[in-house]
Amino acid sequence: METILIIEDERDIRDIIVEILTEADYQTLEAENGAVGVKLATKHRPDLIICDVMMPELDGYGVLQELRQNPNTQTIPFIFLTAKAEKRQVRQGMELGADDYLPKPFTIAELLGTVTARLEKKATVDRVSEKKLDELRHNLTRSLPHELLTPLNGIFGYAAFLQEDADSLEIEEIREMAESIGHSAKRLHHLIQNFLLYAQLELVKGDSERMRTLLNGETASTETVVSAVAMEKAKQFDRVDDLTLELCDASLPMSENWTAKIADELIDNAFKFSSPQTPVLVRSDIEDDRFVLLVVDRGRGLQPSQIQQVGAYEQFERKIYEQQGSGLGLAIVKRLAELNWGNLTIESVPNQQTTVRVELPTVSPERS
Repeated sequence: METILIIEDERDIRDIIVEILTEADYQTLEAENGAVGVKLATKHRPDLIICDVMMPELDGYGVLQELRQNPNTQTIPFIFLTAKAEKRQVRQGMELGADDYLPKPFTIAELLGTVTARLEKKATVDRVSEKKLDELRHNLTRSLPHELLTPLNGIFGYAAFLQEDADSLEIEEIREMAESIGHSAKRLHHLIQNFLLYAQLELVKGDSERMRTLLNGETASTETVVSAVAMEKAKQFDRVDDLTLELCDASLPMSENWTAKIADELIDNAFKFSSPQTPVLVRSDIEDDRFVLLVVDRGRGLQPSQIQQVGAYEQFERKIYEQQGSGLGLAIVKRLAELNWGNLTIESVPNQQTTVRVELPTVSPERS
């Protein structure tokens, strides 16, 4: 049975609403003013709140603002009840996060219709969220143990060598083992960061407020960011001579961290899955107010079925190739591009050439 909180300072109106909802098999909570309403909402976390706008102590706007700032109550559907449903007031309430307005006087059908609509929408959102969580759990539990254990085993193995045979090892051997431990530790750190980021990006979909907070920022110079990432990656793979940069400059309405992350994952894949002494091209252009980043390599490439699986986060050719890769980097790039009103496309001829293209707007669209 759903619980509905009614915040209304006029006792007669509050009693009428409670009676109607009780007859319709809803459980109700009552608050005679906004301050009491906030306390009840925080304590009981009702399924829906019906709140008057004009009240003493704390008006409806104040109630809504407090509840939307609290993570435990910010997603509760909220219906304003008012005798003065002017356009300005409706807009003010919607900007604060109200879900609906119910003008006084109202009929029984209007009240129950509004309540039913909001509860059904909440149920739909909850089902979608649970489905996303189930998919996320499935992907992570399928891949996380193996992905993390591989570098961890390397750390354990070399550490055991050092502990057991340190007295008989040459300095150069110790140095090589230490470098291998450091390499495995960096890989493990990168994997953990990517798994956490992937989870965060999946869960933020559809939550406009959290999305705005996560994506807030600006890239002043794409050329500076992309060239720095590309050179660092080329040095890391000892393939500076294989790298070609053809970059134009642009500014983007997204954080430099996200721009760098997109470039990092794409360029890392290009070097990881292509052979030394084969070219890797990183190029950027501006096309119709869209920033375009292209990364081209001549490695093993992807089959069409594998390209379709990128958004679902799949592992590619794990049993065939020695290179470790979960496909998580491409999934993250795809999600970052989509959340920033862009897109990712891949064109690949296996064992010949792969081109990964990311498009991002240079002007921020309004996010609702």
